[in-house]
Amino acid sequence: MVMDSSFGELFKEMRQRTGLTLRKFCLKHNLDPGNMSRMERGLIQPPTSREKLKQYATYLQIKEGSDEWYEFFDRAAASAGRIPEYMMDDAELVKRLPYVFRTLRGQKLDIKKLDELVEVIKKS
Repeated sequence: MVMDSSFGELFKEMRQRTGLTLRKFCLKHNLDPGNMSRMERGLIQPPTSREKLKQYATYLQIKEGSDEWYEFFDRAAASAGRIPEYMMDDAELVKRLPYVFRTLRGQKLDIKKLDELVEVIKKS
């Protein structure tokens, strides 16, 4: 999976892996095809409700706790300009977020430096 694509692109890719067209996917899960199409094209944001995202993840056959599961929720949050909820439960991580923001604001990081920053955060 390409890490820099939008939530909508990820959703579409995962939906296509189910073997269903957009219309059939929506019929099967009682969803509005117009809204789902707009979400896949990035014209509307993904839902902010964790329960709704969990429902979508189930429809897309994403295994809970897998890398795809976290990527799905991370991209949904990023699309809305939010920090994923599960990160907010980690008090130590939340305390370190201002350092991350300052670092990102102070310099433009290339992908290698960003990966290094991620590793430092993971070890904290």
